This record gives sequence, C-alpha cells and structure tokens, in this order.
Amino acid sequence: MDIRASCHCGAVVLSATLPHGLSDAARCTCSFCARRQAAAVTATTASLKILKGADNLGLYTWGTQTAQHYFCKTCGIYTHHQRRSDPDECGINLGCIDGVKTWEHEPFPWNDGVNHPSDQ
Repeated sequence: MDIRASCHCGAVVLSATLPHGLSDAARCTCSFCARRQAAAVTATTASLKILKGADNLGLYTWGTQTAQHYFCKTCGIYTHHQRRSDPDECGINLGCIDGVKTWEHEPFPWNDGVNHPSDQ
C-alpha cells in the first residue's frame, strides 16, 4: 500500500510503502512513545521519501541513538521514525496519513518497547 502523509501545518509531506497496509498499526510502551501516544504503521525504509519540508524536520533521539524520531519544526507533529528493531523499517504516524481516521482502527495493540530485545 502506497501512502502520502503530512504534518498538521503541511510543511512536511512524505510518501512511503506500507507492506502490511494499515493492519499492523500499534503503539509502543517505551518511555518516549508512551508519552507521545501516536499509533504507527510499518513502512519500508527504502520507500520513504520526503516530498516537502526536509529542512523543516526536527530530530529527537536518546539512549542508544538508534531510533530516530522526526517531527515538524513548525507544528510539532511527529511524522515518522527510524526503528531500532529493524533498520529496514520505519514507523509512520497513522494520524498523518491522508484520509485515515485513526479512531476507526481502535483499539491498538501495544508493542513492548520497555523490554526491547536490543536492550538485552
């Protein structure tokens, strides 16, 4: 499934391919995601393209510095992140995908980010 996504103000626009469509939408229990609360879907890293606003993306990372969380510098919306569990995958904020009504996909499963395999 090919998607287009954008932040709230439209300064950042991206496209990506979702190998599982919207079926793997989930939230994570790690210290950052638990606060952010955005459900994400899997995209292939190779397919992710920033169509607009690459210079307007902020980056947040911590700990192992492997996961990279991107957000719009203008409106603050998290758009996507590079996963630490698999460098060939990234997470796309479900709420940023054009035409998606996130509430129609509730309840979301939770991935155990607290006990991440990379931390073992």
